[in-house]
Amino acid sequence: MTVPVNIPIIGKEEISEVVSVLKNGVLTSAANLGGKNVQEFEKEACTFVKSKYAVAVNSGTAALQAALYALDIKSGDEVLLPSFTFVATANAVLSVGAKPVFVDIRRDNYTMDPVDLKKKITKKSKAIIPVHLYGNVAYIDEISEIANKHNLHIIEDAAQSMGSRYKGKQTGTFSEIGCFSLYAAKVMTSGEGGVVVTSNKKLREKLLMIRNHGMVHGYDTRTLGLNFRLPEINAAIAKVQMKKLPRFLLKRKKNAKILTDLLSGLDLTLPQKRKHEEVNWYLYTVATKSRNKIMKDLNSNGIGATVYYSTPVHRTPYYSKKLNLPVTDWAAGNVLSLPVQPMVTEDNLRLTAKIIRGTLT
Repeated sequence: MTVPVNIPIIGKEEISEVVSVLKNGVLTSAANLGGKNVQEFEKEACTFVKSKYAVAVNSGTAALQAALYALDIKSGDEVLLPSFTFVATANAVLSVGAKPVFVDIRRDNYTMDPVDLKKKITKKSKAIIPVHLYGNVAYIDEISEIANKHNLHIIEDAAQSMGSRYKGKQTGTFSEIGCFSLYAAKVMTSGEGGVVVTSNKKLREKLLMIRNHGMVHGYDTRTLGLNFRLPEINAAIAKVQMKKLPRFLLKRKKNAKILTDLLSGLDLTLPQKRKHEEVNWYLYTVATKSRNKIMKDLNSNGIGATVYYSTPVHRTPYYSKKLNLPVTDWAAGNVLSLPVQPMVTEDNLRLTAKIIRGTLT
């Protein structure tokens, strides 16, 4: 696509850091605290999200797995999560032997519905994974209240919401543990990568072991762990991207405002921020019955409009569950994400709006 919905924005600073790693020859580290670039990135992440600790891992999926291991979620446990998300959220739950229990979403921002959440809790429930989808902040106050009442852990899936805040707090920091993705299509990237944040010292120590085969000093495995280590090249990219992130987010915000103004008055459900919410605009998502026609017209003109997610997790061939999740099914058939990433120009946005207007009128 001429105008992709998301794209990694890599400059000379990232290239210089990668070359430096290659010349140095230390490509990774099995030390408990990780390599030099890993530690520098973790400090940058802590400063940005305002968390005491950050543990870098090699993907957002690994971040979720590590969090589940750290909280001792295991076989026989149930974990509540939305079906309207990327499959990694559910896969991570299955990978530790637990059972994913799918919860419906709210129509206003596509995140977990606290009302349906209450109905799905059983004696086997051990944790809730709210997903801050598209960068929209989940109804975390209500979810936290439910979790406290039933003594459930919360793992925030903040894979898409680096930079999104609610009442001044960054997503991923409302609970004891939060997980971010640094995949190439996210608001900042390390190519592949992820990071777990927590302000609990014991959880941090456990996470450091989990990402490195359960070891502390080498060959002294103390808990179940895997190789979730983030390589130095990826960490070097991430630490530069972290510094650029505020600028990236500002451009997304400006583009989102322009597009909202251009699309107002049309037969579309436009994204709306809640009170006290600051969205990172990872995805600018509209809802419309004319979704497929609009997407076809935009794509044929080089605008990378994309659907996230036309097949909810519970309807994928692997999971294939017959569940009553009406809002999830509605969203799957009606949502469309439009490009507002930092490389999108005002002319691109005007063309997007012009095409949509032409399709709907």
